[in-house]
Formats: sequence, structure tokens, C-alpha cells
Amino acid sequence: MSALTSVAFTAFGEQVKWADMIGNLLGLAALALGWRRSVLSWPVQLLAGAVLVAAFLGGQAPGMVGKQLVVIVTAAWGWAQWQRGRRDGGALAVRFASWRERALLLAGAALGTAAVAGVFTAFPKLSWAPWLDAYIFVGTLTAMVAQARGWVEFWFAWIAVDLIGVPYSYTHGYVFSALTFAIYFVLVLLGLRTWWLSTRTARPSTANVPQGVTA
Repeated sequence: MSALTSVAFTAFGEQVKWADMIGNLLGLAALALGWRRSVLSWPVQLLAGAVLVAAFLGGQAPGMVGKQLVVIVTAAWGWAQWQRGRRDGGALAVRFASWRERALLLAGAALGTAAVAGVFTAFPKLSWAPWLDAYIFVGTLTAMVAQARGWVEFWFAWIAVDLIGVPYSYTHGYVFSALTFAIYFVLVLLGLRTWWLSTRTARPSTANVPQGVTA
């Protein structure tokens, strides 16, 4: 733990921790694997979350710790979903969510953010910025649920999380998280384009869609 939380190097006057650097590099790898619809995206996300928990434990950003705990739990669930979706050996099918599914996803995100922010507000020691922490916490969960379901909308959800989460990381001293945003953004755009085109080339079948996803 002490090795992970030690300083790897200094950039632009900010100290970059080993855990912050390794965790974000693993996050980039997981995003690239998700772009290619590789089931390996999930175990890499799980590992990235575990490493970043070490990075954030010593800081004053409990919402960021919560985000990574959600990553670990949801990555395990998403891994199982994609394994089930690929059980016949075919490529994982992806699609756009229905309007009903989008409404449920957005409603869940809004209610979840309000609930978590309420907890953080009631217990001020948990967060210096209750709404920001809650947004990151629930937004990450929302994005990963959409990814596990094979919905193209998950790319938009990650953009929404990173637009807030990355500057927040920078202000709390996790400069490497902020510096990798440009790379994340490029990968998100490439992944969005690839998944979007995939929905136009083949119609998903119920045999290779994760549980809960209908063609």
C-alpha cells in the first residue's frame, strides 16, 4: 500500500502517485477493450478500481473512493453479463437503449444522485462536495450498467462523468487523472463510433445479448 501511494514523478508542479498513474493506465486499457467489445474489459476495470482505491484512500475525496468501489462491484457483475452474452461464441451484440430504458436509466441516476448527496450532506466528514461526489459515484454506476447491458448510451454516460470527475480529480491533487482525460476523450469518441456502426450492420439476437437486453 505504501508503495502504491508513494510519488512516482512530478508533472507541472503536481506530484503523481504510482497508484494514480497505474490505475488510470489500466482504465485506459479497459476503455480500449470495451471499444473492441472484449470481455477482458471487465477484469481490467476491476483491477483498475482496486488500484485507484489505494490512490484515493489517503486523500480527501471519499466520493472518488466510492466511485472505485462501485467500479469493482459493477465490473464483477458486468463481467458475468458479458460472459453470458457470449456463451455461443459469437461477438457481443450492442444496441441503442429503448426510450423506456433510457428514461429508467436517467431516473435511476437522478434519484441515486439525490439520495447519495443527501447522505453526504447529513455526514459532512464523508465529502467536501456532496453533490459532486454523488454525481461521480452514481454516474459511474449508471455508465457501467449501460455498458453491461450492451447499450451504446454508455459512452455518453462516461463523457458526462468525466466532464465533472476529471477536473475534480485535478483539484484534489490527482493530476494524472486530469492529464489522461484527452486520451480518454479520444477513446470514447472512437468507441462510440464503433458501437454506433455495429448497431447498423447487424441486428442483435437474443442468443448473444447480455441478460436483460432485448433485441
